[in-house]
Amino acid sequence: MVRNRVARRARFLDESLALSVDTFLPRAGPGPVVRMLKYLNCMSNRDSALELAPEWNGTSSNTSSKKKVAFVSLGCPKNLVDSEVMMGMLAQAGADLTSHAQDADIIVVNTCSFIDAAQQESVNAILDVARLKAQGSAKKLVVAGCLVERFRHEIQKNIPEVDAVVGTGELDRILVATGVATPAPLPFVILASRAEAKARETQGRFSREAWEGAIADLPNYLYDDTTPRLLSTPGHTAYIKIAEGCDHPCTFCIIPQLRGKFRSRQFASVVAEAERLARGGVREITLIGQDTTCYGEDFDLKDGLALLLDQLARIEDLRWIRFLYAYPNKISLRLLETIAQHERICSYVDVPLQHASPAVLKRMKRGGGADVFLRLLEKVRRVIPSVALRTSFIVGFPGETEREFEELCDFVRAAQFDWMGVFGYSDQEGAGAHPLGSKLPPGEIERRRKHLMQVQRQISRKLKKTMVGKQFDLVLEGTSEDTDLLLEGRTPLHAPEIDGKVLINEFPQSQIPQIGAFYRCEITEAHDYDLVARIL
Repeated sequence: MVRNRVARRARFLDESLALSVDTFLPRAGPGPVVRMLKYLNCMSNRDSALELAPEWNGTSSNTSSKKKVAFVSLGCPKNLVDSEVMMGMLAQAGADLTSHAQDADIIVVNTCSFIDAAQQESVNAILDVARLKAQGSAKKLVVAGCLVERFRHEIQKNIPEVDAVVGTGELDRILVATGVATPAPLPFVILASRAEAKARETQGRFSREAWEGAIADLPNYLYDDTTPRLLSTPGHTAYIKIAEGCDHPCTFCIIPQLRGKFRSRQFASVVAEAERLARGGVREITLIGQDTTCYGEDFDLKDGLALLLDQLARIEDLRWIRFLYAYPNKISLRLLETIAQHERICSYVDVPLQHASPAVLKRMKRGGGADVFLRLLEKVRRVIPSVALRTSFIVGFPGETEREFEELCDFVRAAQFDWMGVFGYSDQEGAGAHPLGSKLPPGEIERRRKHLMQVQRQISRKLKKTMVGKQFDLVLEGTSEDTDLLLEGRTPLHAPEIDGKVLINEFPQSQIPQIGAFYRCEITEAHDYDLVARIL
């Protein structure tokens, strides 16, 4: 795939309107793909937020002049944390991190490879940076992340401007890859996998044989509270990765091959990082992992996520705590009761269901169906009456009939999700669904995606209207992306980046707006996905 795309490399390099690597892509509506794939300027929001590990240090390769390093981070929050870890290691080893790519000696592109669109965005970003290097603005280009795990050989072969590659399991190599420092003791904790992973490995779940040039070893690291990390999010919010990898057998997904087997961070390590972040001014923490609801199972911790949330909710300086990416059959009553019990834990559950037709879910090796999921959602809403529910679906899976697609649409109408994303099926070599027949044409997949999003748009418009006149806590995030005349914020029902926004058109004249501060607001208008509010 990279080979075909790189054949058009000259056109990309000569493109006069090529995207700048240190700016955001435009926001283009509520679809999840655009938001997931936007360029992220990793140094734009903080002046000093380095989470140092006193006992770990790299040895600088040049103490007389610091190398300037810029980052472009693509993809999901899990990838962003990897970028923050690499930036932390580089900063502690003596590098000078810059937000201006044109001023950098070294540019690192941390890539995504989840679906075709993500791979293309990653290739485009690499080529944009290669153009800067060709113009003499940068001396070294390093490519990191999931695209390296998938296309390591092709990147090195077809893009000669790339000086080094760093896979998802090799973040410690960023020091050598950039030439900033000599090797240091590995700052990661190597963790064992659970029994499910070993069983599925014998079935070929983690095989990379179809990937030309891929290294055989799966990623097996997971950072901890002693690992250097340079936060790039706004000062009031941060992600904490509590687990890495995945053991589930989903046939549409190559994450297990890209990220390795599921493994959890130690309980005390997560708590220690959260406490340090809170002391540094962070007020909102979002727990992430490919499957957060499996947290702790690899070291025989029952209801590990519930226990972790209960402990984090006792950190006085934290205001909001949430978690993303729950697996439906792992949502326990104890987890729901823990969310309902603590005011600091947001009443927010993100559970990607992927489909609602039992037949399609069986081909996906997911299990469940509309009836099972509706009972689950009823239980969630019964235990947490004010909960915001988010999910995501895949349309156009191989063999998906029109009737199966209508089953999904009917389920969405019945479920009434607050937030929803829809992805068109992306055929990935190495995934279990890749050899399946009855593939749908891209045009039909896109038609179904748009139709399902239109169904959700109507639901969202109706649900948002019910919020008019109600009051919520709100964190102020700055001026609106659309106009400097409006402020913008989020309520506990809005996760960072992925959900709608709250536009603020009234603010008390007696107060000066403070980014990252919390206010009480009243919703005055509702649109399809966004709200308008006044600060009380």
